[in-house]
Amino acid sequence: MPADHYTYRVTWSPEDGEHVGLCAEFPSLSWLARTPDAALKGIRAAVAEAVADMQESGEAAPEPLAEKRYSGEFRVRIPPEQHRALAMQAAEQGVSLNRLVSMKLAA
Repeated sequence: MPADHYTYRVTWSPEDGEHVGLCAEFPSLSWLARTPDAALKGIRAAVAEAVADMQESGEAAPEPLAEKRYSGEFRVRIPPEQHRALAMQAAEQGVSLNRLVSMKLAA
C-alpha cells in the first residue's frame, strides 16, 4: 500500500510551538517540525516506515480512507426528546426526517 494514499493534515501546535503532521489512518503517529512542509514530509516518512514494518511482519496496513467505499448510511442514537423535536421540525418543513438531518449535517 503506497503511503501517499493516506489522509494527511498539518496543523499548528501551540503547546509545542511547531507544526505537527498527522495521518488519519495512523492516529498514534505524528511529526513535529518548524515548517508545515517539513511536518508533512516527516509524517509521510513515518507512515511509509510504519507501512513497511507492517508488511515485513505480515500485518495488514490500514486501508486509506480515500479508497474505502461508503454506503451513505450510518446509525446514530439520540435521546427520544431530540428525536421527537427533529421529527416535528421535519414535519413542519415538509421534508423527511432523513432529509432534515442530512441538511443539518451539511450546514
